[in-house]
Amino acid sequence: MSFLFKAPSMPTPPPLEMPKTEDVPSAEDAARKAEEAENMRRRTRNRTGRRSTILTTPEYEDTAATTKQNTLLGG
Repeated sequence: MSFLFKAPSMPTPPPLEMPKTEDVPSAEDAARKAEEAENMRRRTRNRTGRRSTILTTPEYEDTAATTKQNTLLGG
């Protein structure tokens, strides 16, 4: 029954408005740099906190770990 009704026509879209480039904030501003420096300081502080809990000394870094132990089960 397509001969009774015509296909609806699409209205023309409105013209596209481009945003102004002078309204875009800069990615390199002082607040962003200060926030990044604060995040880096916090991460460094957390790293040093975890490093202080490691119980090995630098003298044992070059020795191989002894992971094989003989057991009574035939290992």
